[in-house]
Amino acid sequence: MNEYEAVVYDLDGTLVDLDVDWPVVTDDVLEVYERAGVEPPSRSLWDLLGYADEAGLQAAVESTIADHERTGAETAPRLAHADELLERTVPVGVCSLNCEAACRIALEEHGLADPVDVVVGRDTVETRKPDPEPLLETVWALGVDPGAAVFIGDSDRDELTARRAGTAFEYV
Repeated sequence: MNEYEAVVYDLDGTLVDLDVDWPVVTDDVLEVYERAGVEPPSRSLWDLLGYADEAGLQAAVESTIADHERTGAETAPRLAHADELLERTVPVGVCSLNCEAACRIALEEHGLADPVDVVVGRDTVETRKPDPEPLLETVWALGVDPGAAVFIGDSDRDELTARRAGTAFEYV
């Protein structure tokens, strides 16, 4: 890790474990579609979010998911990599598929807000991981080139994001 000029962490599953019942979130988002009389594209939460803009449901779907994430951030257990974050001597960022507010709540709850220089959530930029834009936005805000940063995450989506952004990647 000493060879990198910045470290960027995913949030959920990396620093904390958001206390969110994702099947319930999916059911609530499906209710948004049902109330609007719109046929959902699938039962996958991320498909539902991706199609929401085209269906004219972006604000309602995003709000529904974010409500669950913010609540879950308040009681999210802290994971071992959070301690590692506190020992960093290089700039630190968080790049998450969760909404920015949930990221900030979780970081604050666990005393991690001060050492984190930049937070980019799902709603911070126009695109979502695995598009490289959120990670690139994080790295650039930290003031380093993508090749000088490492992204630490817990999913294939995180690894793909790092590859597309030109950063190194490490699994938790």
